[in-house]
Amino acid sequence: MLRVSRKLRMVFRAAILGIIALPLMALPSLSASSDWFEHEHGAVRLISANAGVGNEQTIDLGLQFRMNPGWKVYWRSPGDAGFPPQISWVGSTNFAGATISWPAPKRFSVLGLETLGYKDEVVFPINAELFERGKTVDLTARVRFLTCDDICVPYETTFKLTLPAGRDLNTPASGTIAVWQAKVPTDVTKPAPSASLAIERAEIAGSGADQALIVRITAKDALKNPDLFVEGPVEYGFKKPVVQIASVGNEALMRIGIQVPKIPDAKLVGETVTLTLVDGDRAIERKVTLERAAGAAAAFPGSISGAASGGSGDGSMGYGFLAIIGFALLGGLILNLMPCVLPVLSIKLLTVVSHGGEAPGRIRAGFLASSAGIITCFLLLGTVVVGLQSAGLAAGWGIQFQQPAFLAFMIAVITLFACNMWGLFEIRLPGAVADAAVNSGRSGGLGGHFLTGAFATLLATPCTAPFLGTAVGFALSRGPLEIYSVFLALGIGLAAPWIVVAAFPALASRLPKPGHWMITLKRILSIALIGTALWLLSVLWFQIGSAATGIIASLMVAIAFSIWQYRHHGEKARFATWVVVGLLTAISMLGASSFNGEGPVRTIAAGDAEQTWRKFDLAAVQAEVAKGNTVFVDVTADWCLTCQVNKALVLNRGRVAEILGDGSIIAMKADWTKPDPVIADYLKSFGRYGIPFNVVYGPAVPQGVALPEILTESGVLAAFEKAGGEAFLAGR
Repeated sequence: MLRVSRKLRMVFRAAILGIIALPLMALPSLSASSDWFEHEHGAVRLISANAGVGNEQTIDLGLQFRMNPGWKVYWRSPGDAGFPPQISWVGSTNFAGATISWPAPKRFSVLGLETLGYKDEVVFPINAELFERGKTVDLTARVRFLTCDDICVPYETTFKLTLPAGRDLNTPASGTIAVWQAKVPTDVTKPAPSASLAIERAEIAGSGADQALIVRITAKDALKNPDLFVEGPVEYGFKKPVVQIASVGNEALMRIGIQVPKIPDAKLVGETVTLTLVDGDRAIERKVTLERAAGAAAAFPGSISGAASGGSGDGSMGYGFLAIIGFALLGGLILNLMPCVLPVLSIKLLTVVSHGGEAPGRIRAGFLASSAGIITCFLLLGTVVVGLQSAGLAAGWGIQFQQPAFLAFMIAVITLFACNMWGLFEIRLPGAVADAAVNSGRSGGLGGHFLTGAFATLLATPCTAPFLGTAVGFALSRGPLEIYSVFLALGIGLAAPWIVVAAFPALASRLPKPGHWMITLKRILSIALIGTALWLLSVLWFQIGSAATGIIASLMVAIAFSIWQYRHHGEKARFATWVVVGLLTAISMLGASSFNGEGPVRTIAAGDAEQTWRKFDLAAVQAEVAKGNTVFVDVTADWCLTCQVNKALVLNRGRVAEILGDGSIIAMKADWTKPDPVIADYLKSFGRYGIPFNVVYGPAVPQGVALPEILTESGVLAAFEKAGGEAFLAGR
């Protein structure tokens, strides 16, 4: 009986399975895909998300590529080489047509060529339309594609796939197709405030062969590594974008160089292009009609093109991070030779001389302390920049010299150094820090050497040097990590001479031992510091006026007199003296700050010694260029010594002065001695945050050609020639 029961149960189970299997046997296979076409460099097949046709008008397919390491296939717009996969559906039945979607591609740069495509694996989602619902579909897909690594190999194959009538159950491939469909850029018609990415504006700057596409983008979250792919008229080429991310992190300007065809009246203004913006996993696509750029946006290309052609600081976004660090090291080293550092040369020279005859260990410690002072001061400057950016304020190289309180502080410090070197006092302050401050020019105490390095850094900041502008521009357009890294490299570069002596102390130990002769040397060298104090007073005069500057100067004299008067008194009197000095310095800073912005108004009018120069006006620049004129813009400041050197050696003498004076080229001056947001924005549009800065505009270069920080007559004349203004060319 037991055996019968078991047999009955087995029969019953078999019957149940048979009943279940009957309808399943009528269903199509749940693995609707073609065979793989395998080749030497990968494989490809046609897959379907549907096991049957169902009752829908469309079915979802996918063309799936798997590539061997290093090999790739191309996007719909392949770039400078290649062609995308192509599908012919000839021979298919119950098939009305198909639309292929293109996931966001990657950019590949090889030997100067820019191509767009995919490596490893990609699935191109395909939406196929049927003639009749519910009827069998026989697909014949003839696929032609190109796969490339060091070489390119074309392939062609044909796939056949039948989807029977019946239920449209999902296949395992449906998930794969869905994953890659999510990678297809979202098509947007206009910027949306809630969108993850947005293309706000796209404009053409420049003309002729010197055109560029300027695109402004925004993001809901911080941008990481945005890239932009441009599809326009087939005769035009579009280069890899140069990206300048704003300090806020979720806004950026992108400049795309344009390869203009050599055909009459070639222009992109009014043309519609497709822009595909990709940033990590985010991607959008938008069609825009291009317009002509105006205002500061038109100036942005000049900064980038200048860098690409070897400019000295513009367009730093085109360089890699390691290259920027190299520029910062080199720029800091060159800064030792710039005019702004020359006033502190006396202290640097005295530091070296004071080590004459000392033991190598003591020499090494002293120079390392000076190097530490330089590097620490640069890191403090970086901290100030980060703080300003966090507060939403403008930051730039040397802008502290626009603040009267800072100028008053520097004048007081220089006065103390000059008094010490002139021999008005030789006393020591109570405490190690005060002792270091007074004796910074002497050999005693590492703190003094530390402050000497910090002082040299503060005096160096009114100048920019070749490569320094590129590095600072990069840092100020990025986040805290880049800012600190670049400023650290700048500090190491400026400190390099001290570091070299610390590594080879014999360079200083062979000098004569300090003696009475150093008193005379110190007094001679102090003249440079006195000149520096007078120069800073002249800058202060322009900012706060002659009366207020006279008061500050009187306070400086009072400081010197107080030190001289009590130099031989006891400890309490000396302590009281330094309290008075501190109070006088604080009063000077507060007084200067209270007069901020109340200096004289500088005008450039006929009959003035500088009647050649007009006041800077960007709209006027564009108007003059539209008339066929050439315009030279000089962004300068009284506190910028390199600017004054450029004027003395190039702009105010020789052939350049003659050309600017005869009116064949219009000269405009942008005075940045005082804070000016218009000038700051103008500099920022070129990726610059410091001066000197000079630009030449003309019919041939309406977006402007940025010049190096250190001007040469030949370089300026070459820029004039390139600009091609009618008046200038007629006068040649």
